[in-house]
Amino acid sequence: MTADPALDAAIASVEEQFAVVFTRARVVWAESAKLVHPDLQPAGYKLLSTIVRSGTTNAHVLAEHLDMDKSAVSRQVRQLEQLGLVESRADERDGRARVLAPTPLARERVAEVRAANQARLRGALRDRPVEELRILADVLRIVGES
Repeated sequence: MTADPALDAAIASVEEQFAVVFTRARVVWAESAKLVHPDLQPAGYKLLSTIVRSGTTNAHVLAEHLDMDKSAVSRQVRQLEQLGLVESRADERDGRARVLAPTPLARERVAEVRAANQARLRGALRDRPVEELRILADVLRIVGES
């Protein structure tokens, strides 16, 4: 708490809305996972969408980036490979390491899901001024880095 009750109330309201957003995000991840593949878990979708965004990566980087246990990442990566969504190959720079890359099917399915999610956001935010959306993105970046 600060000496400014209005600031405290505003921050409490932001925290409440983040709880709502996080709950909604879990629902969207679950829906998105099912759209990519009926057997895909939400955690697998988070990993897959990160792999698609990065192009190639490795399990260690994924675990760090998503703050996940390495064994959980390994299990999810195995499932992604079994579903034909991720390929694993030896790292050219370090043959002991494995590089993960999305398959063309994964790129296609994730692009479809992201387009649908962006359409949903566009519907919710289309009447907001562009500058306000830029400020929102900047505030989210600041919170994400905190």
